[in-house]
Amino acid sequence: MGAAAAEGEKRTLVFTYGTLKRGFSNHGLLQDLTRAGDAAFVAAAATAEPLPLVCGPYRVPFLLNLPGEHGCQRVKGELYSVTARGLARLDELEGVSRAHYERLPVSVVVVVDGEREAAATEGAVAYYAHRGYAAEMWARSGRRGHAEYSPAVAAGYVRRVDRPQHLTFLDQIRVFVSSKS
Repeated sequence: MGAAAAEGEKRTLVFTYGTLKRGFSNHGLLQDLTRAGDAAFVAAAATAEPLPLVCGPYRVPFLLNLPGEHGCQRVKGELYSVTARGLARLDELEGVSRAHYERLPVSVVVVVDGEREAAATEGAVAYYAHRGYAAEMWARSGRRGHAEYSPAVAAGYVRRVDRPQHLTFLDQIRVFVSSKS
């Protein structure tokens, strides 16, 4: 199905904040989805409220669904309009069925020329660290988050294929959160 046919489909706004953003390792998936008509870039965006953004094992970024935590900021990212087929592909990448991340609502604002717009966009979703380990990840980060997953923050990121294959990602997270910073 081409882009023209996909335009009439119901779409979901997806806020990306990490490796799916332009210039990062998993952006190729969004490029593939865009070519197939299953995703379209909407705008630069930021979370409407401060949320913790931390790095876990292998400098993998995690948005934590812990609003109101001291030490977090509004997180900068990108907003995409995605079809149900596109969401299924993103869910697979993010390990939703394996409790790596969970897709939950997020309130975002569109950013124009680096400035926040007044109106929040409702109905968007983001991939948050799964609630099963989010609080531990926040504690492990020293309760300090990032405003953006930038190249400097991502320095040292290890692609999935280059990580130890004898441990599951959840095992890698458990080892990370139980280790000293």
